[in-house]
Formats: sequence, C-alpha cells, structure tokens
Amino acid sequence: MTTKVSVERVYNFSAGPAVLPVPVLQQISDEMLALPGVGSSILEISHRGKKFIEILESTRQRLKSLLNIPDNYHILFLQGGSRLQFSMVPMNLLRQSGKTASYILTGSWGKLAMAEAVREGSVKTLWDGKDSNYDRVPASLAAPDAASTAYVHYTSNETIQGVQFPGEPNVGSVPLVCDASSEFMYKPIDVSKYGMIYACAQKNAGAAGLTVVIIRDDLLPTNRDDLPGYLNYRNHAENDSCYNTPPTFAIYVLDLICKWLQDDIGGLSAMHEVNRGKAKLLYDVIDASNGFYKGHAQTDSRSLMNVTFKFANDQIEADFFKKAAQHDLTDLKGHRSVGGIRASIYNAMPVEGVSALAEFMKDFAAKNA
Repeated sequence: MTTKVSVERVYNFSAGPAVLPVPVLQQISDEMLALPGVGSSILEISHRGKKFIEILESTRQRLKSLLNIPDNYHILFLQGGSRLQFSMVPMNLLRQSGKTASYILTGSWGKLAMAEAVREGSVKTLWDGKDSNYDRVPASLAAPDAASTAYVHYTSNETIQGVQFPGEPNVGSVPLVCDASSEFMYKPIDVSKYGMIYACAQKNAGAAGLTVVIIRDDLLPTNRDDLPGYLNYRNHAENDSCYNTPPTFAIYVLDLICKWLQDDIGGLSAMHEVNRGKAKLLYDVIDASNGFYKGHAQTDSRSLMNVTFKFANDQIEADFFKKAAQHDLTDLKGHRSVGGIRASIYNAMPVEGVSALAEFMKDFAAKNA
C-alpha cells in the first residue's frame, strides 16, 4: 500500500469509531468509485457476486493467518456489535443447557454482558473488581466446575476503565468466551484456548457495522428451533456469513486492515511491540508527573489500548482538552460515565501521534502543576 495524504489530519484518540490506517483510507478513497476490474463501488455490488465472495474469502483467510486460527473454528461476519453478542452468547451456549454461565467483571462492558445473560439462564459472578472501582484484573481465579459451567465470559480490555488482561484467564476445560472488541488483533493469541472470541470492528478492525465471531465448531448449537433464525450461530456458519446481506463495506475495510497488518506492519508480534512502545510513552509521563496525572488502572493491569487518567485538580480538565485540540490532539474525553481523560491508542494510531500527546502532557504539567 502507498500513503498519499492531501488533507490535514488531527491525531484522533477516539475510543470508537476510531482512527484507521492512512494507507487503508487512501486505498478506500482510490477504489470508492469502482473496484479494480469491476466497474462498481464496493457499496454497490451484490453480496452474492463473484467479487464480493472473493473479498469475503480473502478476509477470512487473512484473519486465519494473522491469528493462526485452527481448522475446527468458524469465522463469522455478523452485525449488531457487542451488544447483540451479549444476548447471542447466552442464547446459544446457555439456554436449555441446565448449566450456569460464569462472568468475570473487570469493568462496564463485562457488567452489561452479564445483565443480558441473566435473561437466558443461571448466571454467577466468578470475580468482580467492584471493591477497587474496577482498576485491575484478577491475579488468580477459582477454577469453575467443568460439569456444571456452560462457559466463562470475560472482557479482555475494558475501554472505559482502561484495564486489560495481559493473557487469557485459566478456566480449565470450560469454554472461554471473550469480548475482544477493543483489542482485536493487537497482539498474537492462542485461539485454541478459547471456545469463542467476538469483536466489533470499529476499534481496531475497521468501520462500524461489523462484528467478527470466531467460534469453535462444537459450540455451534444443534436442534435449536427455539432461537430466531438470525440469532442462531449455526445458521450463519452454514450460510458462509450470508444468511442475510452481510456488512459488505465493513468486511472490505477489514480485509484491507488485515493486509496492512501483514504487509506494512509485519504481523501481530510486530504490532504488539509497537503498541507496547506507544503505551509506555504515556504511562511514563503519568508516572513521572508526581501525582499531577492520576492513572486509573493498577500498574500490572494497564491497558495498551486505552490509557485512562484524571487530574489531581479536576478544575483544569477543560483547559487540558482545549489546549490539546489546539495541538491537533482530539477526542480525549473519558467516557461520560467516569469522566477524566482517555487516550485510545489502537493499532492505527501512529507513534508520532502518541509522542505528540506525551510531549503536550509534559508541557501542560510543567505549566499547571
């Protein structure tokens, strides 16, 4: 991919929809009127036509290669975001199972997922970080009973609190279900340790409107006439993600992002090292500020994707946002439920953008401490 920028761009730290790689945006721009050899835009072609089927298969194969997904998993391209998955997971894996689903709660999105699961069956909390205001992940977990547990669900990266698991929790032989929406493809993972992974695309994987589901074959429901057609994972698997018209544009963008990760970045191990370096730039400033900046997450639970912090004196917060915007550093406000500052530094955020924010933070602290 080549990079051509003809407009001024800010450094966009939005939590999602979030920054996209400039080479990907450039290719989308170049191909928007007509895909090469097709004569029509990706927005205009049939989801059952040859060209889109090629894009769909390319996206699937690139994901399989990047994440080293075993053959006994299906990759599904759905809609509805994580909110729909909060319901689909227990509908397919818990309803009528006679078992209990266990949830690990490390922040806002995990709590919302559990709230939907209770509609479908027996649910219990395996671990809850409420007592420490969701500033960490569990150091260890009590092993769930495999015979009576349908699955264990966790949110690998909580965007609001800025708390992230460094690795997957050990749940033994119980199927592990992960909401990976805000860290998808930020580093290599061992997919074989999971029963299912799902992620909405608008954080690390492209445009809003697409949800990627990676599900082990044995978890696809059988003989489930009680489920509405769209809400049954098996229907999507058997129809190659074309049970209904899939989000064609968002799948096309994901394919380009996977290609960027492969060709421009050099794979997920390389991406992880870049992400570690970017996060360190900001956490070093926070740690060296003598309390001027107060990070939310405990050190061993800090997110590489969402750096969250507040001021010792929150009266200067508005001035921080104003002056940051003057330096083309935008979308830094924390989630409305917690306030403060949140710098989302997903895969596509360039190192230059994070460096610019770090330098601004140093200068702001020097002038306001």
